[in-house]
Amino acid sequence: MGEEEDASRRPIASRSSSWAIGTSAWLARTGVTPNTISMLSVVFAAIGAALILLTTHPIAMVCAAISVQLRLVCNLLDGMVAIEGGKKTKSGPLYNEFPDRVADSLFLIAAGYACGFGWLGWLSALLAALTAYIRVFGGSVGLPQDFSGIMAKQRRMAVLTAGLLAQSVEMLISPSHWSLILASAIIAAGSLVTCTTRTLRLKHSLEKL
Repeated sequence: MGEEEDASRRPIASRSSSWAIGTSAWLARTGVTPNTISMLSVVFAAIGAALILLTTHPIAMVCAAISVQLRLVCNLLDGMVAIEGGKKTKSGPLYNEFPDRVADSLFLIAAGYACGFGWLGWLSALLAALTAYIRVFGGSVGLPQDFSGIMAKQRRMAVLTAGLLAQSVEMLISPSHWSLILASAIIAAGSLVTCTTRTLRLKHSLEKL
């Protein structure tokens, strides 16, 4: 997430959790800016991507899965610090979107190459970016941003996390990478479906204007 108005904020249940409220309130009292938190998500993504690409140890896959979740925590907290913490800035929308696209691409492309199908990683990253483009385009023409779909960001990262954890177990018994192959394929296919359904919803909404 990032610094955005309520109409364009992704609905996240954990935003109302006590740990998120407490952590964001503490961060708001410090000198940490929401934009810095947004950029930190890219740092976690880079660490996770390096673990996926450059190592073959099961613990590395677990650590990569943790990096995915830390990226999502940053995506949650930056918006809360910006909005609830009153630290919103004019450049917030830029930091809201760009780091997300970079983080998505780092994770998904790394997973594709790690499982031996680089093209699948690039396809997943392209389709993930396209889901965001369709959402933001809807907002640019005056419609509420559409966060729907079977493979929105949280679900992409959930599938990737599951794939990494499964891969850590698979590595104990086999040198194969079926877990990452399956996770990457699910993300690509689900993202394609999400692009299609969001586009159809967008078309319907535009025709009603």
